[in-house]
Amino acid sequence: MVEKLTLLDATILPDHTRLTAADECYFWREYTSGRNYAFGPGNDLVSNLKKKPSRSSAAEMGYKRRAIAACSGFFRTAIHPDWLNTATFVPIPGSKAVGDPDFDDRMTEIFRGIRTHPPIDVRKMIVQVTSTAAAHESASGERPTVEDLIANYQIDPQTLNPAPTNIGIIDDVLTAGVHYRAVHTLLRAQFPTTRIVGFFVARRVFPPEHNEIDLGEIDLA
Repeated sequence: MVEKLTLLDATILPDHTRLTAADECYFWREYTSGRNYAFGPGNDLVSNLKKKPSRSSAAEMGYKRRAIAACSGFFRTAIHPDWLNTATFVPIPGSKAVGDPDFDDRMTEIFRGIRTHPPIDVRKMIVQVTSTAAAHESASGERPTVEDLIANYQIDPQTLNPAPTNIGIIDDVLTAGVHYRAVHTLLRAQFPTTRIVGFFVARRVFPPEHNEIDLGEIDLA
């Protein structure tokens, strides 16, 4: 069976509180919060993508590279060729800034791993200034807000030209949508009329018994 992207529609929009009905976002798999890598293919894929460079063995990083390649292969067939050939793909920065031992550019690697001729346009327009704790490592009242993220993001002016025809904001896991909203806000200010679409490897879902805590839950950096 050929897997396809799923549009985030009105039936699941309430799971991602910082998105609105005007947002056009697509995802591949579902990551179940509070469950470890063995829970299903979405958890396994995200677990491997999230492996931290400073804390992973060579074998573990091999799993990460295979997960990146799997994502490249999926998006290569799931996104229409017209979009791949005309859009500019902008990664959402991770929680670690460039130079941090755990800086991770996995979304750039995934989309630059999509083999097309000519190569697709991937631009790191948004740069994180300082490293922060991963959202899940902070208490609920201390997690970054959209405003916090915007204050810690910079636009790289060297990446703005030529102006994009379409923009694809790319990230691994969609949770509340705070990071997407911050990046979308900055890009919309730069390109008021450009179509902006979100593409995610997975979206977070909760199991029915989501108040239970599994100590095997992974790091959503």
